[in-house]
Amino acid sequence: MDINYFIRKQELILAKIETTFLRKKYFDYLNSSERLIALIGARGVGKTTLLFQYIKANNINSLYMTGDDIEFTNSSIYELTDEFYSLGGRVIVIDEVHKYKNWAQEIKNIYDSFPDLTIRISGSSMINILYEKYDLSRRLVIHNVPVLSFKEYFEIQKGIELDSYSLEEILTNSSEISKKLVFKYQDLYGEFKNYLQYGAYPFYLEGQGSFNSKLYNALEKIIHEDIPSLNKIDYTHITVFEKLIFFVVSANNPFDVNVTALSREFDISVPTLNTYLSILDKTAIFKSMRKFSKKVSKKPQKILFANTNILYAYADKINLELDIGAVRETFFVNCFNNIYYSDIGDFKVDKHIFEIGGKGKSFSQVKDIKDSYLAIDIDFTSNNKKIPLWLFSFIK
Repeated sequence: MDINYFIRKQELILAKIETTFLRKKYFDYLNSSERLIALIGARGVGKTTLLFQYIKANNINSLYMTGDDIEFTNSSIYELTDEFYSLGGRVIVIDEVHKYKNWAQEIKNIYDSFPDLTIRISGSSMINILYEKYDLSRRLVIHNVPVLSFKEYFEIQKGIELDSYSLEEILTNSSEISKKLVFKYQDLYGEFKNYLQYGAYPFYLEGQGSFNSKLYNALEKIIHEDIPSLNKIDYTHITVFEKLIFFVVSANNPFDVNVTALSREFDISVPTLNTYLSILDKTAIFKSMRKFSKKVSKKPQKILFANTNILYAYADKINLELDIGAVRETFFVNCFNNIYYSDIGDFKVDKHIFEIGGKGKSFSQVKDIKDSYLAIDIDFTSNNKKIPLWLFSFIK
């Protein structure tokens, strides 16, 4: 194996890497003193760019490789690391590590064999399914890289940094916060509308015209490459994932899950269907929702997409005119990690009830409910109980 091949490849990519746009939180993770760090997340969220920004900013003697590189056909990551280490290298960066057949075992061996070596890797959001098999859990620190929030997107557009707020601050002070931001940045609400369609993935910076096709291609690779390679799934079952996605987008509303009916439709068992739904959650395509009750079910009762850009991309593919209500709810639920459907209002977060709607939405459905709020598709508010939808992306 010629190590110069990898050095040349690294230099060619580094020459094109910009550091003007930096997701500082995740960049700081890479810069920590931990020896072995993994950035995981869906395709297109910017993991590769972060790895190269880490190399470039630190001007370090590092070696970059990708898990699916053809050069590994006759050799291994371990052998390449051994050679690089003998030449004085002390940092290796492995992108898309999940594509390398025996990655977990070799990373463990590298970690143990070279105690002063720093290792940075990236991979699918599903690699945590596999790493414990080789006892990497004591060695590997994993950080999930999500899509861009609206706040991050707007900061990129303006080249600024904005404050974040706790949920309680937003619930008690949304009028002052929203007015301050909208009066200072008069295009904020317009940019929010743009973000819903194309702002969740950093590659929107490459051009809006090709955004949907790039996102759709990335989603196709998740379904046809990542899911089969990281799970024991028969390739003939890939159509089940495609049909599930089609059902969800065609519903044009949060999709009601009837596992019995769906398992018959797809000719698979209920446990298998639940596994497939869980996989689509882990790949950040779906956002499964459960109903709030004293005994919270582990099974999803409704499904939305993991962000509005995915919803728009699939709708564009099948020429579906989206229901704006579905777009609003998709955005809102993805602002929270712990959120439930509710019999009263639309959603429950902690003790709070939220009803989602447009400018004309009234309090009629939650008027007598304590700790209830409207999340409204408007630019700013004069009523702290009627909160602009976009403001929820500013939660800490």
